[in-house]
Amino acid sequence: MARSSNLTGVWHGLYTYQAAREPIYFMATLIESGAWLTGSTHESEVGLSGAPLTLFAMLEGTRDEASVRFTKTYDGTGGWSHSVVYDGALSADATEIEGRWTIRREASGRFLMIRSAGANESVVRRAFAKV
Repeated sequence: MARSSNLTGVWHGLYTYQAAREPIYFMATLIESGAWLTGSTHESEVGLSGAPLTLFAMLEGTRDEASVRFTKTYDGTGGWSHSVVYDGALSADATEIEGRWTIRREASGRFLMIRSAGANESVVRRAFAKV
């Protein structure tokens, strides 16, 4: 893979829990500078009261060729302030990142992110179902 494939941009993604829940949709903005990644995410979730809630998080991480690793830290909205580690592999054409997320040793699941060019939630859901 050519190192010139910069990850900066908008990505659409899904992540799952080990339990049989529907995948959670999120949007991420990544900024790659050298081997460093920063950015942010937002996603919709249902709060403890049952009301819809939009969650925001900051991203910090690294990229080494096709290996992508970042930590997502929620900003405290709705009581969500924990961190999640994402370990993924970048596709050969640099349009998808697929891998696993973990919260300490408490929870884990898989995720898929697709670069924004033409992607939206339904595109990501179809691709996620194939994996």
